[in-house]
Amino acid sequence: MHGAKFWIDHLALQPHLEGGFFRQTYIARESIAHPHLPGRYTGQRAFSTAIYFLLEYPDFSAFHRLQSDEVWHFYAGSALTIWMLSPQGQPTHTQLGPDPTQGQGFQTVVPAGYWLGASLNAPESYALVGCTMAPGFDFSDFELAQREQLVRQFPQHRDLIERLTR
Repeated sequence: MHGAKFWIDHLALQPHLEGGFFRQTYIARESIAHPHLPGRYTGQRAFSTAIYFLLEYPDFSAFHRLQSDEVWHFYAGSALTIWMLSPQGQPTHTQLGPDPTQGQGFQTVVPAGYWLGASLNAPESYALVGCTMAPGFDFSDFELAQREQLVRQFPQHRDLIERLTR
């Protein structure tokens, strides 16, 4: 089994501002015109985009939210947990990983507008996943959580928010 450095090097992954490493692998050649998108978008968007994303312990993907649904796909490594807070503050989580007998799946969907973060389930591990979005990702649709602001909004989830923000 290859380690995290192998994948970072061989897939040419770069540091991501939410944590971990990534590389965009696909951006659709066609776009959806701004007037045909919901009002939450600030301009036209590609039909779809995809990335590789890798987390290596002890790093985590900090809470952030996006304007489009995001499908996560598990590829290699160990299990990780995707943590979500709905716009109303309802917490949920799901596990991606190689072992369905342990409650792990190969895909999950994070709905648009949900706060999401991810953490590895085991020390000294890594997870290589992919993320696909439609309409496609644009950095203007990305919002990194501000710890104090999110704690004020959802004080009942302080521990989780403090664990998944910087």
